[in-house]
Amino acid sequence: MTLTLRVLAPDQSVFDGTADEVILPGTTGQLGILTGHVSMLTALDSGVLRVREGGNWQSIALMGGFAEVVANEVTVLVNGAELGSSIDAAAAQSDFEAAQQAAVALEGSDPSPEKVKAQQALARARARLQASTAA
Repeated sequence: MTLTLRVLAPDQSVFDGTADEVILPGTTGQLGILTGHVSMLTALDSGVLRVREGGNWQSIALMGGFAEVVANEVTVLVNGAELGSSIDAAAAQSDFEAAQQAAVALEGSDPSPEKVKAQQALARARARLQASTAA
């Protein structure tokens, strides 16, 4: 028995297929989903969704959203997503380093919209880097 997984972003369907196991980047930690999982709705953080089909793992960088699990169907609605296999690892590394420098430059400063944006950009860059190296 397998799961049906759909990963949907506002502008595209990123993944639509079957999986033996799905690992989601929940806001409180990683969530593993296998067949027969109880129904649930959960918020997702920026991070890497991992899909196992057979013995192969595939990674998808997610930019926050929600996941619903019902009757062996997992639907993931996200603000943005990218298959790890389509991400240039060198560019992702460069983007991560730039985002990290921007976030470090604002450390210790008062809370501000710029600081929040820098932290969000760092989380997105980290997710893309992790997905590209796990692909």
